[in-house]
Amino acid sequence: MRYLQAFLISLVVTVLAGRVCIPLLRRLKAGQSIKRDGPVWHMSKEGTPTMGGIIFIAGILCAVLVTGVRDFREGNWSAPAMLAISLIYGAIGFIDDYMKVKRRHNEGLKGRQKFLLQLAAAVAFILLLRYMGFLSPNLYVPFLGVTLPLPEPVYVVFAAFVMVGTVNSVNLTDGVDGLVSGVSLPVAACLCALAAAWGRDAQGLFAAALAAGLLGFLVFNFHPAKVFMGDTGSLFLGGAICALAFGLDIPLILVPLGVVYICEALSDIIQVLYFKLSHGKRIFKMAPIHHHFEKCGWSEVKIFAVFSGVTLSLALLTFFCVRSRYGL
Repeated sequence: MRYLQAFLISLVVTVLAGRVCIPLLRRLKAGQSIKRDGPVWHMSKEGTPTMGGIIFIAGILCAVLVTGVRDFREGNWSAPAMLAISLIYGAIGFIDDYMKVKRRHNEGLKGRQKFLLQLAAAVAFILLLRYMGFLSPNLYVPFLGVTLPLPEPVYVVFAAFVMVGTVNSVNLTDGVDGLVSGVSLPVAACLCALAAAWGRDAQGLFAAALAAGLLGFLVFNFHPAKVFMGDTGSLFLGGAICALAFGLDIPLILVPLGVVYICEALSDIIQVLYFKLSHGKRIFKMAPIHHHFEKCGWSEVKIFAVFSGVTLSLALLTFFCVRSRYGL
């Protein structure tokens, strides 16, 4: 019942927040600046309100605070810890978005600044989870059902770079109307189901609220988008997904669940490296890979449907392949 409560509160608050925030963002002239080297047809999106991540963040925040009262009274602070790291990443994204809006340019924080801030947040969160007893320095390998023990310092370094890599991969996926929301929805649903199966209700409530927030945001972000989540939303989202995976002590589950995120990041890395090594040649028509498919003639709706469908299939497969860990 609490899962349903969290879902409904997050969904309703997100939709209501969208009705209020989108006109406000327009009045504040918080419009998106489109990259000049991006797809030409995206120029029509210039000026669409950004920083819309605050819409679903509001829904998730309300849902976690209202439904988590029982856990707080029992001394279980895992949900606030996950919410806190997500908000920290969201704050980094908000600073980046604010600088872009203020400068009327598609460049905010420098890459090194973002990386160091994200890395510091990741290390702090991993150490906090270890202190709270929710995380072990042992890697559970999905599908194989084995656990690999690691030395603590090695695990912390590994975990921090996984978090930073995942957060930025999620950020790269946010390039087509509704795409990162549609891809992340089944990821959140799968993590919610695993949390419920394991009896980790605090994490499950957070995941349910996350899924509902994304669903509510799609009301405004599906093509043609009335608002973009911006780095405020995409970094918060990446942080939330990492927080859940590590909070459930199954970080490697991000590999099968995050295949789309990984493909987006790899396509960008491969394109840049090949461009430099070949002195100007390209493998993809444009990177990240969703832009490649756009240039191949795919509509934004088709990209949304295919990428989200692939993630949904992998989420179902992942759940059934790791459910034995939870006695199902």
